Amino acid sequence: MGVELSDVLTRLPYPLTTVERSDGTPQDLQKLIVEHQSRALVVGLPRGLEGQRTAQTTAVEEFAQSLTPPIEVPLFWQDEALTSRKAEEELNARGKPYKKGDIDALSATYILEDFLQDHPDLEELEA
Repeated sequence: MGVELSDVLTRLPYPLTTVERSDGTPQDLQKLIVEHQSRALVVGLPRGLEGQRTAQTTAVEEFAQSLTPPIEVPLFWQDEALTSRKAEEELNARGKPYKKGDIDALSATYILEDFLQDHPDLEELEA
């Protein structure tokens, strides 16, 4: 999964890393949160093209539940509709080889951009 950072004032996400899901993922994410003094965690919520729940929706919700604890910051959901497709199209347009991790990282950028655009009132998290 792609991990992005942004501060709520500049609202410019930038890629940090990708993380493979494993039993240690909650601890890995908590280390990144502490290291970068993150104030929140945004998780992309997959749904079908018509907004319906899918098996992937349930899997991501279950994964997010496994994060608390140790994740000790607020968790926010953001619709991730078509972000992987948009990322793949952009990477294809660049004409260079890429891997699944590149799609995940760019998708995460789009998810965080959408979240920041949809939530203009997050300055209190910067405290």
